[in-house]
Amino acid sequence: MAVTMKKLHAAADTVRKACGPADIAVILGSGLGGYEESLIDPQEIAYSKIPGFPVSTVAGHAGKFVVGTVRDKRVLVMSGRFHHYEGHSLDAVTMPIRVMALLGVKTLIITNAAGGVNTGFNAGELMLITDFINLSGRNPLRGKNLDEFGPRFPDMSNAFDPELRAIAVERAQKHGIHLNQGVYCWMNGPSYESPAEIRMVRTLGADAVGMSTVPEVIVARHSGMRVLGISSITNMAAGVLDQPIHHEEVLQMGEKVRGNFRTLLDSLIDHLTEEPSEVM
Repeated sequence: MAVTMKKLHAAADTVRKACGPADIAVILGSGLGGYEESLIDPQEIAYSKIPGFPVSTVAGHAGKFVVGTVRDKRVLVMSGRFHHYEGHSLDAVTMPIRVMALLGVKTLIITNAAGGVNTGFNAGELMLITDFINLSGRNPLRGKNLDEFGPRFPDMSNAFDPELRAIAVERAQKHGIHLNQGVYCWMNGPSYESPAEIRMVRTLGADAVGMSTVPEVIVARHSGMRVLGISSITNMAAGVLDQPIHHEEVLQMGEKVRGNFRTLLDSLIDHLTEEPSEVM
């Protein structure tokens, strides 16, 4: 599915009419749904009502945009994301990010459920993403550049905003939340990685591995957004522990970390509401 500016504006206009504009966006990963319930005066629209939008097919992904107020800021929560392994093109996977940009979003907080590669991590912990490795062999910016959003060759030196990362560390310490830091590796899925693949990505410098996030981050940076990424380490990756991996386990662990996740997210958004709205 080729995403044109006409399609993007049509989708953004539909969301704007239903929910209004937004300043901050949050993408919820597997098992981390429910944050939208904390929004004041929420307005929502199902993906099926947005022209050109795909529909999420994965358990733990609700499939709707919810926009509400948090301390005078308009926050858009994407409850349910799209994955390349579902058969969606990367244009479709990242279409919501383009729509967010057209709605006025300047800051994106992106979350995911990930497998722990770093043997110092434990399931049930959070990881602040410092950088990414793209082992998918694909890039969402391939094809005609959308000049309205950004340049042909965007810089990824600080894909995850250093200032936002420092704030996240400070806020986690304030609330007594253990926050690991590390590199996230994107692989296509949907099969979980083999033990040999996990040994490979550990050698390359990855601390966690998953099947999402990187294409959205690339497009968000291309669109001029500041990005903060947080992984919920819902399981240890293949070969780290002598046990099989199941998606149900991922969802259950997501439920267990939801309290710390929400506390950290509330604190981060609280800080962002103290900044002037025009801050990039």
